[in-house]
Amino acid sequence: MTIAHRSAGSSGIMDPIVALDRAGRSYFRGEEEVRALDELSFTIAAGELVALVGPSGCGKSTALNLVAAVDRPDRGVVRVCGIDIATAREDELVTLRRRRIGMVFQAFHLVQHLTVEENVALPLALDGRRNPDRVTELIRRVGLEHRRRHYPSELSGGEQQRTAVARALAHRPKVVVADEPTGNLDSRTGAAVLALLDELRREAEVALLLATHDPRAANAADRVLELADGRLIG
Repeated sequence: MTIAHRSAGSSGIMDPIVALDRAGRSYFRGEEEVRALDELSFTIAAGELVALVGPSGCGKSTALNLVAAVDRPDRGVVRVCGIDIATAREDELVTLRRRRIGMVFQAFHLVQHLTVEENVALPLALDGRRNPDRVTELIRRVGLEHRRRHYPSELSGGEQQRTAVARALAHRPKVVVADEPTGNLDSRTGAAVLALLDELRREAEVALLLATHDPRAANAADRVLELADGRLIG
């Protein structure tokens, strides 16, 4: 299957950064097979924001895990940055995650014994790279210069999530997946985090996949995909 997509803000047709073609993922509950995802097909181009919406348990997080290369499909194709997630070697997936994929979580998942600066630098350090200028730039962009030496326990929820956004972008990923990034934030802080994600993904031409229950987040997307019972319905 050949897939092409018009990039957000672009006049040309280009290959997608993310492409799912009839992707499926199942697991077993005892002897019962549960189809968490079934026949899921969509693409995301560089610079595009796609929102996944639907009730809890509909398969949003499973879809994010496939795109983030932390899980493999049982059926169909999931291709991220040209790599087939189902057939790639594990070391290829590790490299893909470290260099091409950023992740933002509802629960922040910051390392508690590291400062803001150290958390933002972590993706680069794990890949054996150092770029203090990049870290400083991102901390400034998320408005946390005055907090760079503080630990997560000393930050507000919004400050922790802004740190997580900076960390997700530190290694200049091509794809960012965000799982309910406003779920633990008040409405004003959540709107600020959404605006920040939107601004940074446009500047860096990042393909952003967002799973959310938040109507504001869905309204900010270029496209909204609705899931129910593991299938795309709208």
